[in-house]
Amino acid sequence: MFDAKNFVKNSLIDIRKIVGDRKVISACSGGVDSTVTTALVHKAVGDKLVAVFIDDGLRREGEPEFVVRTLKNLKIRTKYIDAKAEFFEVFKGKTDAEEKRKAFRDKFYKTLGKAAKEEQIGFIAQGTIKADVIETVKGIKSQHNVLEQIGINPEIYGYKILEPLRELFKPDVRKVGRELGLPEEVSERMPFPGPALSLRVLGEVTPERVAVVRKATEIVEEETKKLGTFQNFAVLHNDKATGIKKGQRVYGNIVTVRIVDSTDAVTAKARHVPYDVLVRISERITGEIPSVVRCLYDITDKPPSTIEFE
Repeated sequence: MFDAKNFVKNSLIDIRKIVGDRKVISACSGGVDSTVTTALVHKAVGDKLVAVFIDDGLRREGEPEFVVRTLKNLKIRTKYIDAKAEFFEVFKGKTDAEEKRKAFRDKFYKTLGKAAKEEQIGFIAQGTIKADVIETVKGIKSQHNVLEQIGINPEIYGYKILEPLRELFKPDVRKVGRELGLPEEVSERMPFPGPALSLRVLGEVTPERVAVVRKATEIVEEETKKLGTFQNFAVLHNDKATGIKKGQRVYGNIVTVRIVDSTDAVTAKARHVPYDVLVRISERITGEIPSVVRCLYDITDKPPSTIEFE
């Protein structure tokens, strides 16, 4: 049985011993893993921590404001970096899923490395958890926050990595969050990948295409918030389909809805969602997003699929 209180106690000792007198940046995206990591490291080293939120233009609706507000409420010094244009630039011309992950990872760490140098920081803390390590080691997907397993030395970016949660699965991460006194809206938050909506835009990632999947995701989350599922989101396809809007033939976007149950993100089951909920989602997505003409529902478990499409 996992003992969150004991884990926090031992982690504080370990973090203080590793960090010493040096400063730490915590890469906080606002998700459960990165926020729990940030809170844990802050409890260990106090004002020697700077939380960094990189606005890459790939977050959900209202996410940047939520993250900055949450960190300030926790009395953590926060650095906001507007890097939207730079991130979209690295995605130009890239359609392969792994190429996009690598482009995100490289830009992410270069941006963090620059911030670390400006703040004269020796460590970057990030919310790597066990599921990230498993997928990277098995070669399923390269996670942006798991470096040594894919042959990358983080010191080339100018810092060392601190990953206090890397041996924990998601349920235990939530327990640590509760033990640290984080509000429920943080500790129980739905999982959201580090590369964010770039994983949910199949094909080239552009501001316009991200805007489509951002709105579709907002609709899915609103319509499924009472279901109590592990993860709910929308995916924008690269292919298009024929549809009818205002009595006219159009060639528009296809969106797939994905709703799954899981405990650890290593395996997952597609949820049997009530049909009326799916109808509402479809009507809203095709009605509120002019470019979308077709809405699909993914009933595939993990395995054989992964939770995210890319």
